[in-house]
Amino acid sequence: MTADDKRREPASEHIDVSVLVIGAGGAGARTAIELAERGVDDVLVLGKRNHGDAHTTWARGGINGALGTRDPEDSWAIHAADTLNEGHFVNDPNKVETVTKQMPDRLRELDEWGMDFSRTDGGDIDQRFFGAQSFRRTAFAGDHTGESMLNTLVDRAQELEIPYRENVMITKLLSDGDQLHGAAGFDMESGDLLLFNAGTVVLAAGGYAATYNRHTSRDDENNGDGPALAYAAGAELMDMEFVQFHPTGMAVDENDPEWEPWSGRLVTEAVRGEGGRLFNADGERFMERYSPDQMELDARDVVARAIAEEVANGRGTDNGGVYLDLSHRDRAFIRERLPRMYERFQKLGVDMASEPVEVAPTAHYGMGGVAVDRYGETSVDGLYAIGETMAGVHGANRLGGNSLAETVAFGAVAGEQIAQRVDGPGTVPTRLVRSVAEPHFGDLSEMADRDGEYDVMAVFTEIQDLMWNHAGILRDTETLEAGLDRLAEVRQQTKEMRVGPMTADSFEFAVDIGFMITIAESVLRGALQRTESRGAHYRRDYPEIDSDFQKNIYFEMADLGGMTSHTEPVGTPSPAVQEALDEGHELDYHQLE
Repeated sequence: MTADDKRREPASEHIDVSVLVIGAGGAGARTAIELAERGVDDVLVLGKRNHGDAHTTWARGGINGALGTRDPEDSWAIHAADTLNEGHFVNDPNKVETVTKQMPDRLRELDEWGMDFSRTDGGDIDQRFFGAQSFRRTAFAGDHTGESMLNTLVDRAQELEIPYRENVMITKLLSDGDQLHGAAGFDMESGDLLLFNAGTVVLAAGGYAATYNRHTSRDDENNGDGPALAYAAGAELMDMEFVQFHPTGMAVDENDPEWEPWSGRLVTEAVRGEGGRLFNADGERFMERYSPDQMELDARDVVARAIAEEVANGRGTDNGGVYLDLSHRDRAFIRERLPRMYERFQKLGVDMASEPVEVAPTAHYGMGGVAVDRYGETSVDGLYAIGETMAGVHGANRLGGNSLAETVAFGAVAGEQIAQRVDGPGTVPTRLVRSVAEPHFGDLSEMADRDGEYDVMAVFTEIQDLMWNHAGILRDTETLEAGLDRLAEVRQQTKEMRVGPMTADSFEFAVDIGFMITIAESVLRGALQRTESRGAHYRRDYPEIDSDFQKNIYFEMADLGGMTSHTEPVGTPSPAVQEALDEGHELDYHQLE
């Protein structure tokens, strides 16, 4: 095969579908369910893994909604106020209101569909405290809420006989910059090239936390493929600099083969929600220094920075963390409320009921993502982005329990909107097939089995290390600029990577590297441009919040290539939400003591 033949590589299979949903986690499943229930049967959901094996299962702590089962005075407006406060007022107030208004009904709906919620003595859905929330509004299923929710959604989708295809990776959206026409990718088991003619595409492909070396995802998930695909198709990215570092990832001895795989894995916020206390290596309950009122249940950014400061000042553990202690709680209580956490540490030889566990901040969530309208549609007609792929709900810092809420709320909203406009399968115009799809397939074929100087996983790890070292919890101009310089060097290495066949893990990671480079550049540029400290974004050289920077940063691809940016001011909360903000609701932490 000549080089020219490879540039014109045809697809092995053409698939016609009205709505293509990319991502089979909570957001994708909920969208497909809404479409099916509204009579749209020409839907196809794609997943990179086996059905039901999505990152949603890793969300353990809970899902927010103002049901008021524990605190009747709670309301959707107070939930919105807490979300805006936590997001330091760069959230989109309309999207926040959409989620908080939707969630009581979405929780009841999940309950009707059979989700195994934990219950009060009276049989209602139980709700627990979560950091930075004014009332107990986090519904939960033990400490396996995401797993229970996804199982419920998958069961419902199967009841509705929604078509699903697993082990498919989408590598390119077929767009002219204004209109979306379909998608290109490959079957990860057979290596077949796939072309989807789709009238509407929904990106529900997760976020970008795994671009960091210590993170709470699997390495093959949350590499930024959703936002990067949308960006390449002509959509805008927004607020990419806001990356949430969860305070309590597992801090382990990475030289110990039993513990090393657990580095950075999430120790759910529910441990602190149920009364867990943080101590440094000197035995001090150090949150008294940083947040004497809210203590361990202050916002995630506050607690993560506090831990980072303790470690930086020599008061951390040998594994670079601090201690999280729940031993003052009864064993039976821990086993009932936190069964997965208890079992995990028991298997590793640590008894949570009698000794503390070691924790340290870990990259957990990208608040930024694709810029969308009130229904989840991007500036490219027919292209939607929802869940962690979208931006706007969380602002500068996400409220714990709002991630799962966002997936089902916007899944329902986007599904309803799409159902009103579906008009059959799309057709990729011949000009796009020849100018975009076929050359892209040629590039994929050319990359497969390529020889080169650099190992794929070494380049992958280099990007993760770069992001942790140059765009981590503590940032400054010099570090960010050095990160951009290093990223340019890594970009050159990608042209000389050794890659296996399309069915190999190395090929999948090589594709991910392309997505990660786009994401890394947008995070570094956004962090450099935002000359203030706000929420999860902390600049050592600009440590104060700047009221003139209450705006969002957008990135788009320039006509001649390269990344351009602009800013826009945020919207105004509705009168009901503003009233809740003015009332100044706040958690009385000492209810937990």
